[in-house]
Amino acid sequence: MPAISRDEVAHLARLSRLALTDDELDLYAGQLDSILSHVRVISEVAADVPATASPNPTTNVTRPDTIVEGLTPEQALSGAPAVEEQRFMVPQILGEGE
Repeated sequence: MPAISRDEVAHLARLSRLALTDDELDLYAGQLDSILSHVRVISEVAADVPATASPNPTTNVTRPDTIVEGLTPEQALSGAPAVEEQRFMVPQILGEGE
């Protein structure tokens, strides 16, 4: 017995305001019946399988936080081409009023 009849497809088409020909009704009834049959088979097979988002278990890979010494201002500025008052010195790109 088909999972969906031609009359049910015609009813759904009317509800969806779709104008389908007799050939389209026959075609879509067969396609929808095939889809629903496949869903039924999958539902039966997967009844005892727990639902998951992914077939592969994933874990968050992290490293432990360790405190390390940072650079001193002198070390950070040692490679700068120009330094002024413990700051990187760069050419001005905007005018005084901006």
